[in-house]
Amino acid sequence: MALYRAHVLVCGGTGCVSSGSEGVLTALKERIAAKKLDNEVMVVPTGCHGMCEMGPIVVVYPEGVFYCRVTPEDAQEIVEEHLFKGRRVERLLYKESETLKGVPNYKDIPFYSKQVRVALRNCGYINPDNIEEYIVRDGYAALTKVLTEMQPADVIAEVKTSGLRGRGGGGFPTGLKWEFCARAAGDKKYVICNADEGDPGAFMDRSILEGDPHAILEGLLIGGYAMGADEAYIYCRAEYPLAIKRLQRAIEQAKEYGLLGDNILDSGFSFDVHIKEGAGAFVCGEETALMASIEGQRGMPRPRPPFPANKGLWAKPTNINNVETWANVPTIIRNGGAWYAAMGTEKSKGTKVFALTGKINHTGLVEVPMGLTIREVVFDLGGGILGGKKFKAVQIGGPSGGCLTEEHLDLPISYESLTAAGAIMGSGGLVVMDEETCMVDVAKFFLEFTQAESCGKCVPCREGTKQMLLMLNKITSGEGTLEDLDTLEELALMVKEMSLCGLGQTAPNPVLTTLRYFRDEYEAHIVEKRCPAGACSALLRYIIDPERCRRCGLCAKACPVSCISGDRQTPYVIDQDKCIKCGACYEKCPFDAIDRR
Repeated sequence: MALYRAHVLVCGGTGCVSSGSEGVLTALKERIAAKKLDNEVMVVPTGCHGMCEMGPIVVVYPEGVFYCRVTPEDAQEIVEEHLFKGRRVERLLYKESETLKGVPNYKDIPFYSKQVRVALRNCGYINPDNIEEYIVRDGYAALTKVLTEMQPADVIAEVKTSGLRGRGGGGFPTGLKWEFCARAAGDKKYVICNADEGDPGAFMDRSILEGDPHAILEGLLIGGYAMGADEAYIYCRAEYPLAIKRLQRAIEQAKEYGLLGDNILDSGFSFDVHIKEGAGAFVCGEETALMASIEGQRGMPRPRPPFPANKGLWAKPTNINNVETWANVPTIIRNGGAWYAAMGTEKSKGTKVFALTGKINHTGLVEVPMGLTIREVVFDLGGGILGGKKFKAVQIGGPSGGCLTEEHLDLPISYESLTAAGAIMGSGGLVVMDEETCMVDVAKFFLEFTQAESCGKCVPCREGTKQMLLMLNKITSGEGTLEDLDTLEELALMVKEMSLCGLGQTAPNPVLTTLRYFRDEYEAHIVEKRCPAGACSALLRYIIDPERCRRCGLCAKACPVSCISGDRQTPYVIDQDKCIKCGACYEKCPFDAIDRR
């Protein structure tokens, strides 16, 4: 086996690939070969490093030097200066701001400072297409331990000790869920990995699938052994082609190494894994709809009981957990349940992966211990609000989550605390909003999504969300009444209580939380016919202040409908009857002479 003095890790997650990391990888290999360093330096494509906004990312070991926003043209300088002469390329280092010196080491970057990586432990460190790199980092050691030293009941007991709860949104205790399935009568059982990640802005599961596919397979194998299942399905949306490709390769490699198939490690345990590509229906993230889709039926939820643990896929006992849950299992078995339970809070153990998006400086993926505050995630890891603007709210839990305010910044992140505040943990989407965000418009945006994704099976969800959306459209158009707010709240509570599945039961959360914490914004839309954030176009008016106007005419040139008149002698004015409220004049004015009201 060749020994290399340096390893150059190039992010190959979807975010960095879309930014050109494959070209960076090729250029680095070519320059290394040209300098005759290919026997000394190894270039490794990896999964997501998490700091997606800074991609493409290149990390050079053993120093751990972190280069960001690397282009193929930068490859020559990295090879010439760093790999050949031993000097860092300062201009490519991460900087907190342009005025500060670059941070050279991965571990010293604030984005990673409070992270504890369990589910993401291999993402960004190994080549996901190479099973040997997974094995070197203790991959399949937990499976070996389970098959040679533990009984199925012992495995379940260890998972229960860990306190691991389902990371797909429900938060049900994983060990208890496994125990139900293990005790269910049946000669055939299934385990399923729910990889149908559909929340807008969410990419936690995708990054694990792309960066560490063998962790999912090992988790499924351990769960299958513990519950008495011999077959698994990974239900992955077809919009994740890179994840599917790497999963398929991982399955092939595991079979080649005797870690999947018949009589694994001569233990008598046999297990197989299939990939089912979903068509992108958000409702198929609900477990009964997901199983219907695997069976070839239309993905629609069905009433429970019976629960999947007793009567699931093809009416056989079935266990379903999401990607992040399965990814935690091998590490829990390897290190022990007590080790995992030592992290987090009393009732919310371990770590949680979040996708940071929205008006935040550092978008990307973070894994933090439960109990960390929202403030620490947004400001310490995420770098605060984009453009130095004021924090307004965070939407946590995806489209079915809730909007929390500045008052909640010091709220410890746990299942219980978020539920008490009116939000949910969800699968881990976290959208940050600034002072220019209209909370009524946010509620409408998320409700538009869930209403469109409703399968239509039950009346409360099908009709209730539609009527709620009509009322929100009415309010943002300046036609709402105060009575509409009472009706909207009453209807939201009805949909929450009476819907068949989790989609309908949680769809009203954005409406209810914005009504609870931002009712004054709703009232401003209704009473004053004004959007405080200036986001609802129907309520906007663009006014040129004659005192600040320099009469340069740039606004008139930018207007697509020629509704602005004036000249060097005559003040410029906007014809409100012709104005289409596109904002082109507002953006173009260099003197801030146009007010948006």
